[in-house]
Amino acid sequence: MSRFLPVASSVYRWLEQRLPVASVADYFSKKVVPRHKHSFWYYFGGLTLFFFIIQLISGILLALYYNPTQEHAYESVRIIINEVPYGWLIRSVHSWSANLMVGTLFIHMFSALFMRAYRKPRELMWVSGVILLFVTLGFGFTGYLLPWDTMAYFATLIGTEVPKTLPIVGDWGVSLLKGSGEVGAETLIRMYSIHIILLPLVALFLISFHLILNQILGSSVPIGTQVKDPPVPFFPNFLYRDLISWVLGFLVLISLSILAPWGLGEKADPLASAPLGIKPEWYFWPLYQSLKIIPPTVFSINGEMIVNGVLGIMSLFWLLIPFIDRKASIEQKSRPFTVVGAALVLYLILMIGFAYFDI
Repeated sequence: MSRFLPVASSVYRWLEQRLPVASVADYFSKKVVPRHKHSFWYYFGGLTLFFFIIQLISGILLALYYNPTQEHAYESVRIIINEVPYGWLIRSVHSWSANLMVGTLFIHMFSALFMRAYRKPRELMWVSGVILLFVTLGFGFTGYLLPWDTMAYFATLIGTEVPKTLPIVGDWGVSLLKGSGEVGAETLIRMYSIHIILLPLVALFLISFHLILNQILGSSVPIGTQVKDPPVPFFPNFLYRDLISWVLGFLVLISLSILAPWGLGEKADPLASAPLGIKPEWYFWPLYQSLKIIPPTVFSINGEMIVNGVLGIMSLFWLLIPFIDRKASIEQKSRPFTVVGAALVLYLILMIGFAYFDI
């Protein structure tokens, strides 16, 4: 031990001459997190980051064996599950962590909405977070086709047709994803490239930006909430609690992966008929159910166009909430946005429930 200390001290001095180690350590030693009755919701942001890290690690391991071609994609996934040591576990971890990441991201987003965490000067934190939600859904959509089984193929076939009704960008977006008129080899390689190259780069940039803003601006305190003294030191107290939430998240993840391993259906046959009961992943069920409920035409307007139009308007509204809700910027409560948020939560729950029970 006595021999190790001089070496560690030398390494620290070497790093300090080249990196602001002492300044960073001093910053985190002084940073505090406000303590109040809603502090619990802060941990879901860290949990979302944890599941994203799991996605990166497990995704890299899967990419070592995956073959993104129409002829070999299904077989490579089958080999990962049945022949690669612990391959079934890595794939299950990747799939379950994707679902858990979406779930914690939704909780984090709605808690930020109800606590008015988007108000001045945190507008860009909200904007970057909403864009990260869109990127995360993009991960889910582009990754769904990769196993090339029957359910994934036909769900993607249907999903890529949905945006066609959008004016101007509809046909262009579908062509960008498919690469041709049908879901085939070119679609698979495009989805794979977007999934493992484009979206991770965008996500890493946005996450870094989001985290930097969080460190600079600190955690938002809900309007009218009484802050307790003393605040929680970020290091080591809050970081220690954050790590506990990561451990709990890992236990849930590994339990799901072992007890309910992610399966693989039959190999996709583009010439076969679409099987009954095709559904996307659960986080796309509200869109799926909305398209299912609305009539084909409403007042001579295409039903899909109406759903896509409403979705586009709502997405833009959601992105611009910090700039629309001016009352939140002057420390006033703005009940209409609470009502909108609660209505959206209720709508999502109802649509997911209807889709689950095939109502």
